[in-house]
Amino acid sequence: MMKTMTKKTLNVAVAVALLSVSSASVNAEESIAKAMTSGTAGVNFNLRYESVDQDNAVEDASALTLRTLLSYKSASYKNFSAMIEVEDTRIVLGQGDYTVGPTGYNSGMYSVIADPEHTELDQGYIQYSKDNFTAKLGRQVITMDNHRFIGHVGWRQDRQTFDGISVNYSPAKAVSLKYAYLTQRNRIFAEAADFDAKDHLLNASYNSSLGKITAYGYLLEIDNNVENSLDTFGIRFSGDSSVADTKIIYTAEYATQSSDSATTSFDADYLMLEVGGVFSGVTAKVGYEVLGSDDGNYGFSTPLATLHKFNGWADVFLGTPAEGLVDLSVTLSGQVAGGSLTATYHDFEADDASESVDDLGSEIDLQYAYKISANYSMGIKYAAYSGESGRVDTDKLWLWLGAKF
Repeated sequence: MMKTMTKKTLNVAVAVALLSVSSASVNAEESIAKAMTSGTAGVNFNLRYESVDQDNAVEDASALTLRTLLSYKSASYKNFSAMIEVEDTRIVLGQGDYTVGPTGYNSGMYSVIADPEHTELDQGYIQYSKDNFTAKLGRQVITMDNHRFIGHVGWRQDRQTFDGISVNYSPAKAVSLKYAYLTQRNRIFAEAADFDAKDHLLNASYNSSLGKITAYGYLLEIDNNVENSLDTFGIRFSGDSSVADTKIIYTAEYATQSSDSATTSFDADYLMLEVGGVFSGVTAKVGYEVLGSDDGNYGFSTPLATLHKFNGWADVFLGTPAEGLVDLSVTLSGQVAGGSLTATYHDFEADDASESVDDLGSEIDLQYAYKISANYSMGIKYAAYSGESGRVDTDKLWLWLGAKF
């Protein structure tokens, strides 16, 4: 009798266990399905007109393009979630008189406007997030600090993303630790100029009472079986304080860089100082940035930066001259008629001047951006560069209308 009861009990226990596993499996599948289907979707449109007038042999350029971003982010299941985003850019009304060199579009005919027609996966990653720890695996947007070294180039219609893994961890409220390993750089020219990579990005910051202190190391290498390391180490301090009714803002940054290949080796330094004040709703800043040179043979490089944000919106200095670049700038910004108005003047010169390269010209940048509502925005932007040392005068104009839902 006891053996019979024991056998029956064992059979019941096994059946219950199997039913529990089956039920748990079904519940897990239902929970995962619910997380995948109860997420948030979004759409973002950017319609932009851009014109480029340069004092050179090619034709002036104009473009009217529409960028569409479709995104979906799942809900979380056991701290895991997923994100997918598709990006598309089309020329509108046949207004495509411009050149995109890397893609071969109208090569050599017009001035460059770096907005190729394309459709591609902009982001697609799995995320794990718990407490103060977040990790992402897949194609993703990665930015660090002010985008000077690592950015998304969000101004262009095809923004920059990266394939790889990123980790963010905050062991304390004032401390942030970031690491990323990149296997591919998805640049702004559709797939025509993407690079396989073996890049390590390290960034650690501490928020003190006076400002944010950041130390970083960016170890870059294009994965093409050729020695081409570009290692940058730096420190940054940025903060603000109040004096009477005026807010004082300040930033200081220094970095050193080594560039090594099979045949060459260069070293250069970077320096950025900025000070300003906010009073009566107006922000005034003076900036001094030096991308140093190695005896006129190599200029400090930031290939993963949001370059359009720095050294003038005319994009004359997307690549640093071998003689280096010194950029002295003055910026005024504030609210006008419900929108944001910004004006900047740049004076450029070489860090290590030669007989042919010394004064590198000047530039005036103007922008007015207006938020129509929570979903709609518009703006106008103008850049006028006056060239020296063989660089041509360049005028650029942008008009845009954005919508997001």
